[in-house]
Amino acid sequence: MDVQFWSDVVCPWCYLGKHRLYRALAEFGGAVTVTFRAYQLDPAPVPRGLPLIDAMAATDGGHERAAEMLAHVASVGAGDGLPFAFDRAIAANTFDSHRLIAWAAGQGRQADMLEALQRAYFTGGLDLGSRPVLAMVAGSIGLDEPTAAAYLESGAGREAVYADLVAARELDITSVPFLMIDGRFAIQGAQEPATLIEALREIARREDVDAGR
Repeated sequence: MDVQFWSDVVCPWCYLGKHRLYRALAEFGGAVTVTFRAYQLDPAPVPRGLPLIDAMAATDGGHERAAEMLAHVASVGAGDGLPFAFDRAIAANTFDSHRLIAWAAGQGRQADMLEALQRAYFTGGLDLGSRPVLAMVAGSIGLDEPTAAAYLESGAGREAVYADLVAARELDITSVPFLMIDGRFAIQGAQEPATLIEALREIARREDVDAGR
């Protein structure tokens, strides 16, 4: 079974959805490959060092509303064992983060790179809009930090990210996380593990029927 998982690095529901997916896959037990695809919730430039709550306040109805939204997500995350330190989070454009994930994918470390970036953002308070910070995160999982820095400065990897963004538009993806399974079955949102397991089993059953098994 093939799972294509569109997400943005700074999307808390994507972080939650990814962990729920892996919990579901552990129980599902079938042979499944997961590929992470790039999506940008907001492709606009972001001022360096802007606290996330200030960025959200400007677009989501003020600081009180932004704080309520973040508190809700943090509560849900805590229930799944995922800490969110939103008081430290720095708003960032994620295009370079996605380029770095594409680079790590070429070394068989795509999932590790995504996880490290999400931890750096949601709990470490690191600015993922900084290329030196991104290179440092790459080094934290054992990849070569100077090589990562040179890659980010070179502009390489743009085509891979653009391809994912174009694919998302063609699939009419307007929110993430978004899962496409075997190119046929879509699952939207950070579903509970039990819901995902049920969906995976139903997909496997349907594909067995289609194959005449």
